[in-house]
Amino acid sequence: MISSWPILSVVTYLPLLGVLFLFLIRGDEASVARNAKRVALWVSGFTFFLSLNLYWGFDASLSGYQFEEQADWIGKTGISYHLGVDGISMPFILLSTFLTPLAILASWHAITHRVRDYMIAFLVLETMMIGMFASLDMLMFYLFFEGVLIPMFLIIGVWGGAERVYAAFKFFLYTLLGSVVMLVCMLVMYQMTGTTDIPQLAAYEFAPALQFWLFLGFFASFAVKVPMWPVHTWLPDAHVQAPTAGSMILAGVLLKMGGYGFLRFSLPMFPDASAYFAPMIFVLSAIAVIYTSLVALAQSDMKKLIAYSSVAHMGFVTIGIFTLTEQGIDGAMFQMISHGLVSAALFFCVGVVYDRLHTREIDAYGGVVDAMPRYAAFFMFMMLASVGLPGTSGFVGEMLVLVGAWKAAPWVAVFAATGLVLGACYMLWLYRRVVFGKAEKSEVLEMPPLDSREIAIFVPLTILVLWFGVYPSTLLDIMDASVSTLLSQLNGSVLSASLR
Repeated sequence: MISSWPILSVVTYLPLLGVLFLFLIRGDEASVARNAKRVALWVSGFTFFLSLNLYWGFDASLSGYQFEEQADWIGKTGISYHLGVDGISMPFILLSTFLTPLAILASWHAITHRVRDYMIAFLVLETMMIGMFASLDMLMFYLFFEGVLIPMFLIIGVWGGAERVYAAFKFFLYTLLGSVVMLVCMLVMYQMTGTTDIPQLAAYEFAPALQFWLFLGFFASFAVKVPMWPVHTWLPDAHVQAPTAGSMILAGVLLKMGGYGFLRFSLPMFPDASAYFAPMIFVLSAIAVIYTSLVALAQSDMKKLIAYSSVAHMGFVTIGIFTLTEQGIDGAMFQMISHGLVSAALFFCVGVVYDRLHTREIDAYGGVVDAMPRYAAFFMFMMLASVGLPGTSGFVGEMLVLVGAWKAAPWVAVFAATGLVLGACYMLWLYRRVVFGKAEKSEVLEMPPLDSREIAIFVPLTILVLWFGVYPSTLLDIMDASVSTLLSQLNGSVLSASLR
């Protein structure tokens, strides 16, 4: 039954059907807001349950694309409507559909004006995220890849904090400028091959000299999206100004677009250039891991601290990808999924107390455990997952990356391990100051405990982080065949280049 209907198209565009329903809602402002939240939650929740068919029907023993849908799109130009998933893209689709209803639920009381427009932006954003991960045509990928910017720009710029306009424009300009260079490279590839089909482009052997320039063009876009040092400065501003749900999706999914792009384009299409530029990536990633960890230690804003920690964690991802080893790439993939869950939970932890005291300053808290013991427990678990406690998903991804890094370049593993120590320092420092200590402020003691809605967001995130930490094969088995195929392509291309 799964193979007899276009499940990828349904999952991708179902949120847009929800947008249509939202436009049709009528009534006074309060009823429109109430119904808009319900429609968005039900549509995103149903989209998630439909996307589970991808997991249930996925054959992990196959390395090729599954659930493919292809049709001519723009005449005989070689540009087609082509969707499909493999072991690399499918987990990201599930991550997107899983986090979106949680983000909408997190916005239930926090967003009070233009609620319908806010929900429309989130549903459009979900379609763009799913479409990007499912696209097997380069032009389609680019449209979805850039389409993500529009709803996120609005979410930050309309519903963000005091400096929201500045942060929104900085986010938009940083990510757009890099992508323009990538578009030029895509046009060059299309001119040479006559197709925009991603599987065909992955099988095409570009000349090594051209690979270097194409790699740099794509790198200009993906590095900003990750974001890598030194083009990471847009991220703290965007996170601090974004509403809680916006930060959850930004850290949980949008930061993974760059890592996914490296795996889908840079490694299979430009293998020689990937091997050549790997040392440069290692240096930039090692700087990101250590420098942003030190910067995080100096922060007084909870959101900004977690934002800098995201840059450090994504540094592990780029290290793992460019080790060009099975353990490194598996670890990078696992780390992206784990970070998507943990970072979304950590930003929600900030949002929970912000909704009560309306401040993110660390010094404004202290002794929160006395007023909110269950919150303190959830926060502690996610904090420990962030620093890589064994038994959590964070440990598995970081350990695999370190193993791959040691095989490729031991010095990188040493610097990355240093980042782990610093990560434990700033997260434990944050937790101690916010949760423990004597509650000297009366407003902290008067904070109400977690309600059922907040617990409903924390529980599934906690379960998945624990499950993937205890039973990582749930994810690794899905990735295995696709990662092995990617490595065989890499090794074959680099070997043939060395023989030439």
